[in-house]
Amino acid sequence: MISSIEKEIVTLLERGDKKAITLLYDNYSDALYGVIKKIITDDDTAQDVLQESFIKIWRYAKKYDSSKAKLFTWLYRIAYNTAIDKVRSQKNKDGKEIQIENSTVYKISADELNQDVMDMQKHLSSLDEKYQIVINALFFEGMTQQEASEELDIPLGTIKSRLKIGLRELKKIYNP
Repeated sequence: MISSIEKEIVTLLERGDKKAITLLYDNYSDALYGVIKKIITDDDTAQDVLQESFIKIWRYAKKYDSSKAKLFTWLYRIAYNTAIDKVRSQKNKDGKEIQIENSTVYKISADELNQDVMDMQKHLSSLDEKYQIVINALFFEGMTQQEASEELDIPLGTIKSRLKIGLRELKKIYNP
């Protein structure tokens, strides 16, 4: 039997009404926090996961289907999976140590630098502007191809083509 508050929440979720998140929090936050605390013992982290869970709940609210699962079951799965994801990400971070003492990143001598690419900006300016923009975004601003596509408002396929052509033109300069 579905309670009247659950019906109201489901209706508000379907409409995208922000009042739903308040009702969800008031009625389910304690139970979801209990689910999370079984997986994550640290209170601060558990609170963060609860917050992330409610963000996901709101983001996926339109996908909730009452014919497939009860509201609490759906909420439970989101909170549980978010807690598990947090534990996994922390394990991954903890397992990767950075050993600066053994690093050679900061120990590059002038002899090891490739003098041919030191004038990269000069040679880049000899290319058509459309290739310069893409290469600058990808190599000097550190964007991914997808990010460059969105930032520059250029289709992803065009980004890839311009990168390929631009690099081919640079190769002609550096390797005649």
